Amino acid sequence: MDKTYEALKTLSLLPGVPGQETKVRQYIKSSLEGHADEFVIDNLGSLIAIKKNDGPKVMIAGHMDEVGLLVTQITKDGFIKFQTLGGWFSQVMLAQVWDIHTPKGIITAVTGVKPPHIIPVDKRKEAISIESMYLDIGVSNKEEALALGVLPGQMVTPHSEFKVLGSGKHLLSKAWDNRIGSAVVMEVLKRLNQEKCPNELFATFTVQEEVGLRGAKTSSYVVHPEIAIAVDTGLANDVPDGDKNEQSLGKGPQILLYDGGLVPNQNLRKFVVEVAKEEGIPYQEAFITGGRTDAGHMHLAHQGALGLSIGIPTRYMHSHTSIIHYDDYENTVKLVLAVVKKLDRNKVDELLNN
Repeated sequence: MDKTYEALKTLSLLPGVPGQETKVRQYIKSSLEGHADEFVIDNLGSLIAIKKNDGPKVMIAGHMDEVGLLVTQITKDGFIKFQTLGGWFSQVMLAQVWDIHTPKGIITAVTGVKPPHIIPVDKRKEAISIESMYLDIGVSNKEEALALGVLPGQMVTPHSEFKVLGSGKHLLSKAWDNRIGSAVVMEVLKRLNQEKCPNELFATFTVQEEVGLRGAKTSSYVVHPEIAIAVDTGLANDVPDGDKNEQSLGKGPQILLYDGGLVPNQNLRKFVVEVAKEEGIPYQEAFITGGRTDAGHMHLAHQGALGLSIGIPTRYMHSHTSIIHYDDYENTVKLVLAVVKKLDRNKVDELLNN
């Protein structure tokens, strides 16, 4: 397998729900040794890799956490009750396999619900509520579950595989939201390694985005950015009955017009579009009405920063398996890299003062 694919596979399959991103942070930090002048970890757990300079402060960020579950209770019969972490659509959770992470190892679980055979006919077409679900780990009582190492507070992640699909560029895995954004930020920093950066770059990997952009808030207060760009997943609706306009796999990064947490700075957005055109990088101008990115908090730190969200189109987000296109990853790296290389003091002042 291609080295880039191997790296994306490793990153996507690491476990890291909100509040438990340690393994992801450790992997990213070790991968970036020698590519940053300094590493800072804020008190919430976000990682900031700094390329020092006297220029303007530019922050690019991807979040490390993924949607998952938290063990809340073990019933007397050995079934596991849970709290969702991040937004889950109940219908994608049924009969799915999960990994419960315990000190004794990973325990396999499956989502259980009341069988349809005993649900009244007039109720079978209704969506099953998440509150009625539980995890079945194949034990007979609470004592057996405890003996396996299962305890309240443990993280539960989707059990998934990394697969290269038909075209050779469609990549299936869990946690693309937002390990692919983190991968972009990592690669931008690596490619800048041998070049002079005209700004002080803060390549940031945030925690707890899926439960309220919490790491973005604390890390942006550490950085105090003038330019704040979040790299996250975006919607890909190029599916049957979907509106694929500006939301397709393989058509380039999405330079968002707006999302639920940010009306982007128009000077910055226009500048990024101009850079994409100059560099011949395909791009899309999409929007998100039902979600937001880390830029929603990043642009509000201290007296504020010029904010923008850039998305990598993704099918089937917030489920066990999502699909991205490799070309979108590569073109997002090229775009963010080209933008960063042009953000010198004069350009940032121009954007700030227009």
